Amino acid sequence: MASPLAGTRCLVTGAGGFLGQRIVQLLLEEEDLEEINVMDKTLSADLLGLCEQFKGRTSVKILQGDIRDEEFVQHCCRSVDTVIHTAAVIDTVGKVPSETLLAINVTGTEKLLDACLQNNVRYFIFTSSVEVVGPNTRGDLPMDGEDEQVYEDKFLSPYGESKRLAEQSVLRANGLALGGGGKLVTCSLRPMYIYGEGSQFLELHLQQAIKNGHVFSRLSRKEALVNPVYVGNAAWAHILAARTMRNPDHAKMIAGNAYFVSDDTPHMSYSDLNQALGEELGLSVEPRLALPLGLLYCAAFVLEVLRFLLKPFFRYVPPFTRHLLLLLNTPSTFSYKKAQRDMGYRPRYSWEESRQRTRAWMATVLAKRREQPKKSK
Repeated sequence: MASPLAGTRCLVTGAGGFLGQRIVQLLLEEEDLEEINVMDKTLSADLLGLCEQFKGRTSVKILQGDIRDEEFVQHCCRSVDTVIHTAAVIDTVGKVPSETLLAINVTGTEKLLDACLQNNVRYFIFTSSVEVVGPNTRGDLPMDGEDEQVYEDKFLSPYGESKRLAEQSVLRANGLALGGGGKLVTCSLRPMYIYGEGSQFLELHLQQAIKNGHVFSRLSRKEALVNPVYVGNAAWAHILAARTMRNPDHAKMIAGNAYFVSDDTPHMSYSDLNQALGEELGLSVEPRLALPLGLLYCAAFVLEVLRFLLKPFFRYVPPFTRHLLLLLNTPSTFSYKKAQRDMGYRPRYSWEESRQRTRAWMATVLAKRREQPKKSK
């Protein structure tokens, strides 16, 4: 039986990223594509090796460039019918100037949408974020939130604001007329915090834990329950969205809609997720925050004032911000029932399999770190 995306030409932006690379892998393994275009500013050796592995079965085009380059974006969209747009800058502490965030995450998305309209690209899937609905200045994210959750008026995070503006552009573009006839079909997927093998955030936490005697720093209260999603399941949701869009009987269900993407990972705090993934490797987590949350919040405010005062002289990036503290310490869980109803989404990987895969990768990272001192001798 032919795969649902057989014969299609697909463009994946941000293909060199953590999620983008897993989407490319699933497309190459599961679908008989006619061609896949992988686009990013930087392409890893792992991604290039993966593309080379499947080159005999699927035509692979490597596109290296900047999404802010309009001519390059137009070139990327020629002769494709589906775009999966994961390219974005993720920043939770203000390392990246807000102008750059907006230029890449918002204007870049709008340029890509315009290129789709001009080049008759029929289907557009956008990787959004749970941060499009908060946390706001009150820090009140919902428990078991549904996809109809409204946008908040205020953000402490330029990143969350940029993803919200980009998502609004994507959903407004649904139904617009294509240059060659027909209409554009769009949807937005909002993954929770994504974990799994290859996660830069998890690798950073691992490195810090090693320096701290194999103990993760506690960044979130135990009661701040969230529901992270495994990278394989987040990628799988994108594949199912692409399949659903091409099914005339189901396309109307998904068109112009946004979907939270979670899985069956147990509800726990971000810090306790680190422990759950690493405890069999001899890793643990600190029992409590370094200071009461109120004091940390005040310290973050002082650091942000310092950043403002130093701005005329140099760019100071504080180690944490009020937004980051809210994000890490606000209980918030979201349901994937709407994605299950409209596109048949179910987690492809169980919690146990997700944990095993992530733990195996963490073990290799730890082994490499242990080898480094030997090599230096």
